[in-house]
Amino acid sequence: MIDDPTRARLLALAESNGTTLAALSRLIGRNASYLQQFIRKGSPRKLEENDRRRLAEFFGVGEEELGGGEGKENSYAKPPGGSPAGSAAAMRSAFKWVQIPRLPLGASAGPGAFSTEESPVGQLSFSAAWLRELGLSSRTLNAITVAGDSMETALSDGDEILVNRDLARLRDGIHVLRRDDTLLVKRLQFNPPGRVSIISDNAAYPPEHGVPLDEIEVIGRVVWKGGRV
Repeated sequence: MIDDPTRARLLALAESNGTTLAALSRLIGRNASYLQQFIRKGSPRKLEENDRRRLAEFFGVGEEELGGGEGKENSYAKPPGGSPAGSAAAMRSAFKWVQIPRLPLGASAGPGAFSTEESPVGQLSFSAAWLRELGLSSRTLNAITVAGDSMETALSDGDEILVNRDLARLRDGIHVLRRDDTLLVKRLQFNPPGRVSIISDNAAYPPEHGVPLDEIEVIGRVVWKGGRV
């Protein structure tokens, strides 16, 4: 339990805004552990004025909520009229996080469905700004786990992958597909019209060329991976 009101308030603001202490530390130009140490270890004893002002601006609150002088408002966060300043709104947008559902599936090993109606087993957080830069919408994204070694070294067993179900245009790349009621993650090459090559990066698994497209269902394109080091 955190009994210091300033530290408790900062932690509550971070949680309610869906951001992390590491991201906030970088926002104020500090190392990633700075605010974690401030809250958990009491170091520094008090936020510096510039740090406090930037955090108050970001959250749209008065500086007194973060340890400033009593009654001192953040003029950046609350200009005349009571609405947040444009710069503060832009900062909040830049640090907004969206939650992508993790589905209880393993691609490349065994049967599995792939439906947005499946019950998620968790969520992964991604920066909304980062997704926009990649032209991705959170509404068409799901995360699943890679099973097996057929895509080594691009993808390893246990890796998390982000699958974009928006398939307005099929193009070469790593995809999740369904074939014979089995979910697979493979590299697809769309060569002759109506046919596709299904390729494993691991040379132990031979490629298949000229597979009719109507024999498979392309679920989505893999746009990100994350895994253990």
